[in-house]
Amino acid sequence: MMKEDKKPDNVVFNAETQRYDASLRPYATSVGAPVITTSDSIAWKNRSINKINHKVNAKYLELKTEYDKMIQEYEYNKLIFDAKFTFEPIIGQVYHLYKRENGELFLSIIAPEECDFNGLGSFYLSVDQIWEKI
Repeated sequence: MMKEDKKPDNVVFNAETQRYDASLRPYATSVGAPVITTSDSIAWKNRSINKINHKVNAKYLELKTEYDKMIQEYEYNKLIFDAKFTFEPIIGQVYHLYKRENGELFLSIIAPEECDFNGLGSFYLSVDQIWEKI
């Protein structure tokens, strides 16, 4: 026998408030309602984690490449500004960096094929007055 205050399982009754509250529930309460199933979010999470990891890694490599380029540009410019030259370089012109036997660096308009100095590279002076290796 059932207790008097116990309601059948298919009746939605809140024992605390002593009210029938099926319409207030955030889920279906009738026997004919569709089955509630939990979705598998692990696959979605793994795909999302993989995508964000790929995106972050790609951005990191992009920034690292840009940083390495900037450092190399800085080092070339430092070499040239520390080198000796007795002329004012003209923007848009190509100059050549050489190293003397005593280790001193100097900048010249003479191309490597026109001399037998120890060449370190040719550089172009951009509009921003930044030396670019060519």
